[in-house]
Amino acid sequence: MQRAWGRRRTGRGRARRATVVVLGGAAVLVSLLTPTGRDTGRDQLPAADARTAFPSVNYAVAVDESASLAPEDMKAEKAAAARIALGDVSSSSHVTVFGFAAAESAGQRAVDPVCPRTTLDAAGRKTIGGCVAKLRTRKESEGTGTDFPTAIRQGVHELTTGTDPSDPRVLFLLTDGKMDVTDSEKYGDPAHREAEGERQLTKELENARAQKVQIWPLGFGSEPDKAQLDRMAAGGYQEGCVKLPSAAPKAYKVASAKDVATTLGKIFAAAHCQRYEEGPTDKPPATLEIDISPLATVGSIVVDKGDPEVRITYQDPSGETVPTNGTHGKSRFELAGGGGTVEALKIVDPLPGTWRVKAEAPEGHRSLPVAVSVLWQGELRGAITMDPPSPRPGEKVTVTMRLQTREGYQIKDPEDYAGLRVRSELTGDGFAPQALSLTDDGKGPDPDANDGSFSGSVRIPSGADGALKVDGTLTASGLRADTRSELGQIAPAELPVTTALELPAGDTHPGGEVTGTLTVRNNSDTRHTLRLSVADVRSGLLSVSPAEIPLEPGDSGTRKVTVTVAPADVFGDRLGDDGLRLSGTVTAVDTTDGDRTLVRTPLSVQVTPEPGFWEKYWWAVVAAAAVLVLAAAAVLAWVRQRRTRRDPHGLVLRLVSADGDVIGTDHVAGHGHKQWYEFALVEPHRTPRIERRAHGPYAVQRNPEGGAVLRRRGGGRTPLPVRGQVELVEGVSLTLGEDTRAPRGRGPAATARSGAATAPRSGTGGTGESGSTGGAYDSYM
Repeated sequence: MQRAWGRRRTGRGRARRATVVVLGGAAVLVSLLTPTGRDTGRDQLPAADARTAFPSVNYAVAVDESASLAPEDMKAEKAAAARIALGDVSSSSHVTVFGFAAAESAGQRAVDPVCPRTTLDAAGRKTIGGCVAKLRTRKESEGTGTDFPTAIRQGVHELTTGTDPSDPRVLFLLTDGKMDVTDSEKYGDPAHREAEGERQLTKELENARAQKVQIWPLGFGSEPDKAQLDRMAAGGYQEGCVKLPSAAPKAYKVASAKDVATTLGKIFAAAHCQRYEEGPTDKPPATLEIDISPLATVGSIVVDKGDPEVRITYQDPSGETVPTNGTHGKSRFELAGGGGTVEALKIVDPLPGTWRVKAEAPEGHRSLPVAVSVLWQGELRGAITMDPPSPRPGEKVTVTMRLQTREGYQIKDPEDYAGLRVRSELTGDGFAPQALSLTDDGKGPDPDANDGSFSGSVRIPSGADGALKVDGTLTASGLRADTRSELGQIAPAELPVTTALELPAGDTHPGGEVTGTLTVRNNSDTRHTLRLSVADVRSGLLSVSPAEIPLEPGDSGTRKVTVTVAPADVFGDRLGDDGLRLSGTVTAVDTTDGDRTLVRTPLSVQVTPEPGFWEKYWWAVVAAAAVLVLAAAAVLAWVRQRRTRRDPHGLVLRLVSADGDVIGTDHVAGHGHKQWYEFALVEPHRTPRIERRAHGPYAVQRNPEGGAVLRRRGGGRTPLPVRGQVELVEGVSLTLGEDTRAPRGRGPAATARSGAATAPRSGTGGTGESGSTGGAYDSYM
């Protein structure tokens, strides 16, 4: 199956945006040209090897200096040459840069060396910019033609002389694509120079292919010769890392200097079997986000800072700030170009997810945009099953190959494996090999589309007898190919032991369990022992119990099978906040029958972090909080009610004589201080009256049981019943009139009478708290 590579979204589905085309993408790294791999085992693939994580690359940059290029095109070529030379983060890679035109008279030369073979360590990087600046358009006296055969010959010589043949060899040819050797005497007489040039070009392209030199032409100028560029791209070495059309060298047209970034990004990604992702741009201070796929084993975050004063820090998907050199968690880091305008952070075993690149700059250095991109290479890993594993002749079997990361984590996002090609073949004794078509389209034997599982079916030939083997190979540009094999055996008419294993998809936490049921039947008169194991997942992440199941003759029934997830410390930071899905295979073999595989059942377990206290008990916390709120509200209501029941406001205070006659006018109490209304008895022996006075010798408050309580300064408290009275001074007592807070005519307060209720009415009005009140005791009549 072939799919177009779809650019991965940053964050969770955010659309890519690049309002300014910058040269950051041009700094994509020439680093991981890896040959096709083959792995027939089922154990976990190792993490990126430290010895191959930063492989060296040999490449040459040939720059057209002929007169057919306009000055702006020459400027664009020089910018591209400098960026190519500085784009590799490996300190052991090498680059050679030279200009070329044509030698058209004595003393002229077609090739103009500007940068000799330079190791891209810290010292070498500092010299590249200066020597690239020596490139220039040829003057008439220097030979202004375009000699492609000589340029390619020089590039092949630079890439093959004194170099390690196992290192990738890449020649970038920057030109307008128009060969012109009509004035070059070395190509013979003028009438045949053009034909001789074509013949020599063909010869040099054949030599480049033989020397495994890839040629990637970049066409500059208003109308580059596309046919000539395509010819040179197709003439060089075509098999870089995988045999896919997307990995074959191609020619690109560069319309202007600003197109260099995107163009070189595509070239580097295709030429070196890597994935290139263009990220956002923004002026500092800014935080730029970009994703790294869970398939990536090595990734490089490339930042085009524009200004060398910009300082960059990197945060992994867990929010941790990572070092630019050294290790953090399970990842290893190495920074290149930190002091220049472009830097790249190389990450071995990067944490998958959204990375954040923080750009900061001092005042005066914030005018240029900062761009981020990522280049990554990964390992495809598949898990293959054949159901049933021991079929009979003529029986149909279903073959399934599931895509995983190198650690056995299941891949669910189709964009992670876009462009994937799956090949499968069934071989065995007694029949010719048969090709299988495995698809992930949700049709036929494939249950779900775009879920990372590719399925197909085939009928076992009637002549099959003995061993069976099914192979499956996953191939995609940027991802190391993986081949998996499943061995089987033609079953007899009746198997000694038959089994069926049901394992539901699980959702648990580290240390949790997923249970299934194994149905077994021993059809023989011999004791058999079944051995259970988990495969296709990194060792230690999942385990199955029981490890062995003994079956006595004639034994049948079900057995509980438990798959246990490793504790959290085994996962480390790979677990993340959202968890991960483990994909493995539980296998049962009959050890008594030559380790015949009886069943291989896929297992999918979603593992999420153990919930914290809040996640576990939020409901209890919320309930407790609600209870506390209700209790507090009840206490507050009780306090308010208590305060209200004791509030003296509305009490009518009345003075009566020893004979029971009302003295003066009634006095209505206010709210008082702390539920006590303080007052004084003025002129008690002449014309007694009540007057409100702070810190007065008397104070009253309501009694919740009815009436009031009188407090005397230094004299304690005395109940004042509704119909009673308390002597204040000799001949003057205090009693209560009608309560102004009670509704008239209702309740006991409305009919309350003081001890002098039958006394004649006196007084004709008043002003409440200040002394008198009108109509306050009309009902006493």
